[in-house]
Amino acid sequence: MPLPFLTADRAFDAAEDVALPYDDRDQWRRPYRPGPWRVGTAALMLLLASFVLFAAVIIGATGSLSSAATVFGVALVVIVCALRLLRMGVWVSAHGVRQVGFFATRTVAWQQVADVRTVQQPVRWLGLPRTVQGQALLLHRQGRSTAAVPALMTTHNADFLARPEAFDRAADTVEAWADEYRRG
Repeated sequence: MPLPFLTADRAFDAAEDVALPYDDRDQWRRPYRPGPWRVGTAALMLLLASFVLFAAVIIGATGSLSSAATVFGVALVVIVCALRLLRMGVWVSAHGVRQVGFFATRTVAWQQVADVRTVQQPVRWLGLPRTVQGQALLLHRQGRSTAAVPALMTTHNADFLARPEAFDRAADTVEAWADEYRRG
């Protein structure tokens, strides 16, 4: 079963020289592949969920159905968390840019975007409190102060840790989408 939210479009991989290679630009797309840290964590969560589901079946066959239902519910929560983890990231379309987080999603229309640029600054390592020097893609909205602007993506998040070429390519693509649609 293909998971379209897991991979970037094949058109993006085939078109090295074209910044916006998509035919249907109204569809939300992630302009990069999820990183190995994100995919690995989700895979481990799904492995854990399979063991919990197996435990729910054993509990249901040998004893209390209410206990089995509770364990089954825990497995469903783990599966939903793994899928949400895979869905996290930056998505672009002709409508704007969308930053999908674990608990919240922010969407900004291209008409509200003043500037999208890559800056060198301290960034959080894998979302933890520890900061390291890295690059961040920042989105500045029109009419808002630039103080405390959250980064769309960084070189040290779960998608781009130890993959600086992938970050550069993804940042260039988001900047190209911004340049294309802020003009229009």
